[in-house]
Amino acid sequence: MGRNSDYNNGMYQQLMEIMGRLDSVEKEHKQEVKELKVEIADLKKENKILREKNQLLTEDNARLKSIINNDSSNTSRPPSTDQKGVKPANTYNGRKKTERKPGGQKGHAGTTLTKAKIEEKIASGKCRHEIQTVGNASGRKYVTKYVVDLKTEAVITEIRIYADERGKIHIPPEYRSDVIYGANVKALAVSLYSEGVMSNDRIAFFLNAASNGELELSEGSVYSFCRNFAQSSEKSISNLKNELLNQSIVATDATTITVNGKQNYIRNFSRKNTVVYQAMKSKSIDALEKLDFLCQYSGTLLHDHETALYHFGTEHAECNVHIIRYLRKNTEESGNAWSKEMIALLCEMNKLRKGFMEQGVAALPDETITEYEKKYFSLLQKGREENKKTTHRYAKQEEQALLNRLEKYSHNHLLFLHDFSVPFDDNISERDLRKAKNRQKMAGGFRKESGHEMYCSIMSIIETLKKREMDLIENIKKIFMGTPAIF
Repeated sequence: MGRNSDYNNGMYQQLMEIMGRLDSVEKEHKQEVKELKVEIADLKKENKILREKNQLLTEDNARLKSIINNDSSNTSRPPSTDQKGVKPANTYNGRKKTERKPGGQKGHAGTTLTKAKIEEKIASGKCRHEIQTVGNASGRKYVTKYVVDLKTEAVITEIRIYADERGKIHIPPEYRSDVIYGANVKALAVSLYSEGVMSNDRIAFFLNAASNGELELSEGSVYSFCRNFAQSSEKSISNLKNELLNQSIVATDATTITVNGKQNYIRNFSRKNTVVYQAMKSKSIDALEKLDFLCQYSGTLLHDHETALYHFGTEHAECNVHIIRYLRKNTEESGNAWSKEMIALLCEMNKLRKGFMEQGVAALPDETITEYEKKYFSLLQKGREENKKTTHRYAKQEEQALLNRLEKYSHNHLLFLHDFSVPFDDNISERDLRKAKNRQKMAGGFRKESGHEMYCSIMSIIETLKKREMDLIENIKKIFMGTPAIF
């Protein structure tokens, strides 16, 4: 019994010793555990911050990728800004290479200057006809060949103004100076300024060289010619605006231009055979209200979704080539199918419409239009469902904006389907603005507002003459002489 008691006491003491040691170890590591818990909490907090930053960087990366991938095929940017070697410039039209050889195709009307055309020109008397012989011309047969060339030489015309019966000499206003330049020189200078996109000093140099230095034309004289032409064109431009006011549909667009280092704009109003350019400081509603044409126009305006223009005219049509670029961009960024299918639907509608027009049909059947509209809105609904699964926030927001636009302005995008007189796109207006972009690239803009306005006046006349396939130099001369033949 005693021995068993001693054993129990020994075990108890050992247990107490072990428990004491455990308490000691726990006390020693309690602070360490506490520190580890704090460290874990800090790491969780840091991890949360890093996750948020990573999400932000991922979204920003998607946004930057979107900007980098912008080109002429998926935005309104010009082909000149496309990245070389990354994407072919201006591929939005979907053209595919064929196996045909370059050059004129079978059935294409040639433009070669033939012997028959030359003989017609000689008979008309419009060209000076000179004969040069090769060999002995004494009654022998000969073969005729023609050389078409151009001769430039300075011509000085002496104007003698005689006195009337009372002995008074009445000098016409155009002859107030002792020496003036003629209509040919002025017309060539204006043509080189507009078509050649040449600076005034280069125009003067070129014309002086063409006359072997006899013209002695100055840079100031060239500017004076252009300014006088713009002033003489005011009535003609007013008549062009009146013609456009009578049109049921007018296309319009605007492009940036630099005036004294500041961004300004050139806006055009275009039809098949008429175009008028207007100088503007901005594209705001206030600036648009200063354009008398817009305030008076009561037809349909065709444009690239400029919402400020919706305050003018009575109807509006949206350019569908413009929206196709944004649909293509959405497909690239979101990977969703609806936008690609919408492109196919719009192109299908346009193809069907063209086929009906070629057959002389004035409009699509109502049931066909209804069917296409159902497909249009069905794709928008599909787009909203796909948008819910779009990963990147930036792409998701852009896609939502695109869907909202297509729904809100559905009538304007599909107006071409209801009215065959409404074009599918605004390309005519965009083509008419390319000249202004060439001017910006070559000359770097304008130094004064007056030069900006003068350029618009000159281009309104020049581009309208070209659209109507009228003789450029002769009609410029007529405007200088105060007798415009076409307005």
